[in-house]
Amino acid sequence: MARRGGPGRDKAAAKGKAPAKAAGAPAKGRRGGGRAEREPVARPVGGGLAELIPDRERPNGWSLLIDGAPQSHVDLDDPAHLSFAYQRRIGHVIDLAAPPLQPLRVLHLGGGAFTLARYTAATRPRSTQQIVELDAPLVQLVRDHLPLDPQARVRVRTADAREGLGRFPDGWADLIVADVFSGARTPAHLTSAGFLTEVRRVLAPSGRYVANLADGPPLAHLRGQVATAAAVFPELALAADPVVWRGRRFGNAVLLASALPLPVAEFTRRVATDPHPGRVEHGRALGDFTGGAAVVTDEAAKPSPAPPPSVFEHP
Repeated sequence: MARRGGPGRDKAAAKGKAPAKAAGAPAKGRRGGGRAEREPVARPVGGGLAELIPDRERPNGWSLLIDGAPQSHVDLDDPAHLSFAYQRRIGHVIDLAAPPLQPLRVLHLGGGAFTLARYTAATRPRSTQQIVELDAPLVQLVRDHLPLDPQARVRVRTADAREGLGRFPDGWADLIVADVFSGARTPAHLTSAGFLTEVRRVLAPSGRYVANLADGPPLAHLRGQVATAAAVFPELALAADPVVWRGRRFGNAVLLASALPLPVAEFTRRVATDPHPGRVEHGRALGDFTGGAAVVTDEAAKPSPAPPPSVFEHP
């Protein structure tokens, strides 16, 4: 099943959790609803209990939580707003994938609240996008309460991420975005060189792959993922908070990979000037970071580590 990167949420996205309304009850407040009171929504989905929590600071902003873990944030009035730090970093990748406003063909592995598909549709009109999301009840919840812009060219397929990836033709995608979690962990079959080989097959020759990863001390999973990506793609960059790089805290890291050179300098500048600044490593320094970690095979693949409970505590 697919769930979005709960670890490493921003403080703003953590605000406003309240007792959830009865499952399936409609969210109050229309688009751009001013000061209309909105109520949380809760509904069982494939991955647990999903909650939509109103953002107190944005009139039509919502946070998606599953079993208390933050998964996505959406502002229906401003889909170009990205609240979570890791999503802003993926937003930079989308911005740098082609000249401004040029449409892209984007495959999203994992849907959540469709935040990054909404961002792409808002910043690159006429883009063709496909979302592969295993959790059909979650998809329906999002469609019911956080509807997509009817003008957006976004199709949602209900399938396992790797199975869905296998159905795409060679060279279809300009960009593949992987943000897949099950129980706050990336499933094992999405961590291997076999999976990344399929990713590269579906990418256009100049296409790029970006993935939301999560790990904590001693960063063994993250090192293995970088080593595995390096076995498939010649060009890599990795962005993370400094405290994550130093192995002091569990959090998110955004991996960027391609067959062709990446816009590392501009990506580094954007990540460093974010509201929550991060650091980007590439080249020899990123190779040294792996510390000789082995390439992950399908046979040896394991899920990413479970985050400690403190990751989801409210400040």
